Amino acid sequence: MKKIKIGIIGLGTVGTGVVKILQQNQELIQNRLGAIIEIAKVADLDLTSDRGISLNHLPLTQDALEVINDPQIPIVVELMGGEEPAASFLLKAIQNGKHVVTANKALLSTRGEEIFKSAFERQVDIGFEGSVCGGIPLIRAIKEGLSANKITTIFGILNGTANYILTRMTEEGKGFQEVLEEAKKLGYAETDPSLDVHGTDTTHKLSILLSLVYGKKISPEDIYTEGITRIHPLDIEFAMQLGYRIKLLAIFKDENGEIEARVHPTLIPAESLLSHVKGVNNAVFIYGDAVGSTLFYGQGAGMMPTGSAVVSDLIEISRNILKGNCGTIVPFFTENKNTITVKAKNQFFSRYYLRFSAQDRPGVLSQISGILGKFNISIASVIQRGQQEDGAVPIFMLIHKAREEYTAKALQEIDALPVALDKTMLIRIEDHLID
Repeated sequence: MKKIKIGIIGLGTVGTGVVKILQQNQELIQNRLGAIIEIAKVADLDLTSDRGISLNHLPLTQDALEVINDPQIPIVVELMGGEEPAASFLLKAIQNGKHVVTANKALLSTRGEEIFKSAFERQVDIGFEGSVCGGIPLIRAIKEGLSANKITTIFGILNGTANYILTRMTEEGKGFQEVLEEAKKLGYAETDPSLDVHGTDTTHKLSILLSLVYGKKISPEDIYTEGITRIHPLDIEFAMQLGYRIKLLAIFKDENGEIEARVHPTLIPAESLLSHVKGVNNAVFIYGDAVGSTLFYGQGAGMMPTGSAVVSDLIEISRNILKGNCGTIVPFFTENKNTITVKAKNQFFSRYYLRFSAQDRPGVLSQISGILGKFNISIASVIQRGQQEDGAVPIFMLIHKAREEYTAKALQEIDALPVALDKTMLIRIEDHLID
């Protein structure tokens, strides 16, 4: 039986998962592919740590160039993460005429156009299913299953760590920092969780999805991003009382060429399917003009789910090699000359949840409502709670749809009031999800 040799750069969590899957499902993969995928070389700087698998049979090296320059290896798998030296390794492999597979969302979101252009010019395949939502076959769905559709809406929970934290805060009433420390101990959050909790990881993933939707690069810098670090148990509690749940949501809307792309905490209706996505799971709604609403759900990260996505790319590219039909996997970009302009934050229109922290004095509410009225911002409902232990009085408001620019100006004035004790908490509301 014909063998397809692969080289792996990076034997961390995902790399170990790839090795495990290729070992335990070897016969199944052979039967489906009609060939053997053989690990010809693995490169990693750490060749001694216990990964829960035997490394004795693996051809190991600490030099990635041994993988990249090996003429017997047609497919190189990059699983080391980060921008450099990962980008240089991928580009070198492509220049050597090798097909490549990566799960590196940070790299693809920033330098994907360069990498895909190089792959297109060299007529080699590039697989990146594992870069967004782990084991959910989302990339393949957009570039193949939904390729006949104009995609106009995406709502996605794309980061398992943030979703786990918000789930625990919702179910147990705990504070952000307490749940974050627990998530670190359980391995759901990195020692430095900033990419997850500040929304950056979600933005990288949304950038990749939108680059596929439009056939050209949508930069992470064009996507408004806000994390979950300021979410307080009071926000969770009040949202629940109003029939909402708080999720870190990736949002894309294309309304007659007016494009919004943003990542931020969002109040969504408790009866919506997305509100029931708990723990480290991911879920993505996509609306296409022909197919209508679609939902993708599953584990968005981890050794085996992401490893599954990487191996699926290996199988697809191996099939192309066997058929002599390489260079056909759709790249990031097309010859689309249209300019894609993403709305700036101040152009958003949204409903808002606001939480003020003020001194317990007469007339505070009238001062706040007066400033909102000055900017033509209409209040839908208001609740004032009793004084807290720190002496502050929380005031909760829902306001009708307003322009972000005017809302920001109003809050700037409110926060400057002598009675204001803290910066106003603002969370956007999405009432009309596509489910």
